[in-house]
Amino acid sequence: MARIARFSLIIGLFAVGFAFFVKPAAAIPCFVVSDDVGDICDAHVPLPAFEAPEPFADSFLPTVQYARLNDLINVYAEPSRSAEIVRNVGDGFLFSTLHGGTQNEAGEIWYMINPGEWVQSTDLRIVEDSEFTGVVVNRQPERPFGWMIVDYWYSLTPGAELDDSLPKLSRYTFFQVYDAVEADDGWIWYNIGNGRWMRQTYVSVIDITPRPAEIGPSDYWVEVDLYEQSFAAYEGDRMVYAGLVSSGLTRWPTYEGLFQVEQRFTQTKMSGAEGRVDYYFVEDVPHTMYFDMLNEIALHGAYWHDRFGYKHSHGCVNMPPRDAEWVFNWSENAPNDLWVLVHTSDPNTIFEHLDAAATFVGP
Repeated sequence: MARIARFSLIIGLFAVGFAFFVKPAAAIPCFVVSDDVGDICDAHVPLPAFEAPEPFADSFLPTVQYARLNDLINVYAEPSRSAEIVRNVGDGFLFSTLHGGTQNEAGEIWYMINPGEWVQSTDLRIVEDSEFTGVVVNRQPERPFGWMIVDYWYSLTPGAELDDSLPKLSRYTFFQVYDAVEADDGWIWYNIGNGRWMRQTYVSVIDITPRPAEIGPSDYWVEVDLYEQSFAAYEGDRMVYAGLVSSGLTRWPTYEGLFQVEQRFTQTKMSGAEGRVDYYFVEDVPHTMYFDMLNEIALHGAYWHDRFGYKHSHGCVNMPPRDAEWVFNWSENAPNDLWVLVHTSDPNTIFEHLDAAATFVGP
């Protein structure tokens, strides 16, 4: 019988999802003082604990289009197969930015991938970058929070068998954790509100991490959690942003340690493993922040996949493009070179971090 560790709490009505942190049109709270004085209203409406990040006015992300190039295709000097062949792209993981397109006299659609380099539309696949973003954290979280990383059904009791008659929660659904139990199946189950339970394998959970001693009380730093495949940005001890990542696959790990960002690029090319099965050539990787120079590992936006919450990279810390942009801009004028803590958390510490009587109150 697995050890049952839980903390009880009172849970009010709660709606799982993005509505948690989208700013509502808040009403001004009013209080009756007396019959003579009447109502007094407080015009100060507190910010929500979590909210979606505002788009940057000067962001180039909405205007950029990317494509994956097919293996072994030729690149031409003009939009025609009768034009001069500039190069062959080879075989691998090949992505490029599109710089415009045209339709030639034969009715074929061609795209320019660099000045003087054209690829026919049949030789590439246009990709859409992930629409997922993390959350701005306006005040220190009262409890752990996170996202669904698969589409899955919640349960009414921890450890229960799947009941597909219950509603399914979609991938990237946001939630807060109101209770946690180690069930008889050996997994931690989280109460994500109103008695809805979800097994830890279907979610990524973020909790406050203590600031390492090397990091100053006003320093900016980012925690990368390899177990949860998540990140959190801090100013000293206060969390200010959080989201999901994709770190290196087992064959190409992201190494643990405490680092500082040494090089920053708004856009940069990445390539490696030439002549091997894992060869890659990726142009215009957005908002790149190299922190592990020995292993050439960086935080950066990844426009070529939507697998955040799972390991998926060649060693770098892939971030949703808009999250990488937020961290890049936020840390650009930091009082320090951005610290990056890469570690593997222990999910069982949730039972130590949370005191139901002290910190767990219903929404």
